[in-house]
Amino acid sequence: MAEVIPPDLQATVACEDVRTEISGQQTLIGVFGMIPAHTLPVGFFKLCLWTRWCGGTGEFIEKSLILGCDDEQTIAQSELKFTLPALDSYVTNVHVLGGVQFQQYGVYHVEIRLDDELRLRYPLPVVRVLQPGAAAG
Repeated sequence: MAEVIPPDLQATVACEDVRTEISGQQTLIGVFGMIPAHTLPVGFFKLCLWTRWCGGTGEFIEKSLILGCDDEQTIAQSELKFTLPALDSYVTNVHVLGGVQFQQYGVYHVEIRLDDELRLRYPLPVVRVLQPGAAAG
């Protein structure tokens, strides 16, 4: 049996959509650094988590989650199996999360896990923005 070497998480991006071009290249659409919202709840028909793994070999399970502001409630999650046949190979995964709703302003977190081990966690703030012409109150 071949040796299993856990891969490195090269990158992850939260975005509105991922489009695969005719060349096979991917275009990330609507990349999120934060989610601005005039009113709550704010929802997304589709929200994507794009990940790239490299430098490992074997079969793995990637789980992506979005946690609520309390860090306890999972508001969205997806799980994918993938294989890396050689150390110089890579895998790009796209988790498509449907019907995601953010019920309050605050800092949510994205977690990326590999075989149930946390590999990356980053904030995804939902911030209140005023309607144009509205006074702050």
